[in-house]
Amino acid sequence: MGITVGFDLDMTLIDPRPGMVAAMNALGVESGLALDGEHFAANLGPPLDDILRGFEAPEERIPGLVDRFRVLYPELVVPITVALPGAAEALKAVRAAGGRTLVVTGKYGPNARLHVEALGLEVDELVGELWSTQKAVALKEHDARAYVGDHLGDVRGARAAGALAVGVATGPCTREELVAEGADVVFGSLTEFPGWFARTF
Repeated sequence: MGITVGFDLDMTLIDPRPGMVAAMNALGVESGLALDGEHFAANLGPPLDDILRGFEAPEERIPGLVDRFRVLYPELVVPITVALPGAAEALKAVRAAGGRTLVVTGKYGPNARLHVEALGLEVDELVGELWSTQKAVALKEHDARAYVGDHLGDVRGARAAGALAVGVATGPCTREELVAEGADVVFGSLTEFPGWFARTF
């Protein structure tokens, strides 16, 4: 049996930013709140309820706003999301070596799965609604040896799980920030992953 490798979703395997802008702005229009889709899409990672608090949404409205965003999501985000360079090849490299691929994301699980299915990504397991060190729960459960992500929260999750922290500088965090947080290796894109994986495992 090969090893299990975990991957983050947004800005690691996929680029959902245009749809995220559209969905957040649509939610702002519907709700009458000053929600900034461009800012949201440029800083993907933290849970949606935390993002809404950052936009000063009233606390009592946040559960309803989260539910509505999840309803808007399949139509506005999924159809215009693309896979990032090297994403499919990275997943295939793990599976070709007899390993298993695991997506652990802060995104709502059913919507995350819609992306995986729409793009034909080869994912064995998917766990949603885990952020930062919470991701260690799923990584440990599936005995992941490495976790790949674009955010400082992903590095923290990998380290909390005792897994190799693999950074990819395709999201809001720079290579230097990922290294400073404790990433064991950082790639400019996932096109570098298959070669590294073959050398490392």
